[in-house]
Amino acid sequence: MSGMQQHDETAAVAERYARRQGNVPDYSMLAADVWSRKQELERALIAGLNRRAIDPAATRLLEVGCGSGGNLLDLLRLGFLPEHLAGAELLPERVAEARSRLPEVLQLIAGDALAADFAPASFDIVYQSTVFTSLLDDDFQLRLAEAMWNWLKPGGTILWYDFAFDNPRNPDVRGVPLARIRQLFPHGQIDSRRITLAPPLARPLCRLHPSLYTLFNLVPLLRTHRLCWIGKPA
Repeated sequence: MSGMQQHDETAAVAERYARRQGNVPDYSMLAADVWSRKQELERALIAGLNRRAIDPAATRLLEVGCGSGGNLLDLLRLGFLPEHLAGAELLPERVAEARSRLPEVLQLIAGDALAADFAPASFDIVYQSTVFTSLLDDDFQLRLAEAMWNWLKPGGTILWYDFAFDNPRNPDVRGVPLARIRQLFPHGQIDSRRITLAPPLARPLCRLHPSLYTLFNLVPLLRTHRLCWIGKPA
């Protein structure tokens, strides 16, 4: 990909996110479906950390596409140290919000993550949450995946959370199936599970009663996202 093509894709991503600003209620933590989804993800993350005997206090983690810092705040509560955390975010207004919420010692990088000057093999975990589904250029996806793999230490893990299916009502996103994840990380050892009740279903159900999220989420076919731990050989 040329520099011009890379610039075009990053500009397109910024435009796609800008178009979503009118949809803020879908992401408000005051909505029962949002906090149900977030609690489910956090339980799955804790289970994964425990299963792999990962000590948060001894783990260096980078989040690519950290937004306004919500996931990094959650990681701090789980015991990760701010001096061991870093975030990269394309949109300047989100970087500013993250900076206002997070400890000063936590490193934040503004702009295109591909331009970030992280040293090779400098993180134990590189985390992305619903970033790749907004990247519609296949080559850009591949370049970002290669950069993430390069920043990851041998024996480390790519932590992936993203939806696997297209949303016919949103042309600005594209689901990333498991086969594509394997293409992006061909040398990774992938542990994948489906989680997250389909949001268009979760919203009306949780308006009736939040417990319906857990009930309907028992049906695997209704789960739209994948949580993957992608191990890098030591």
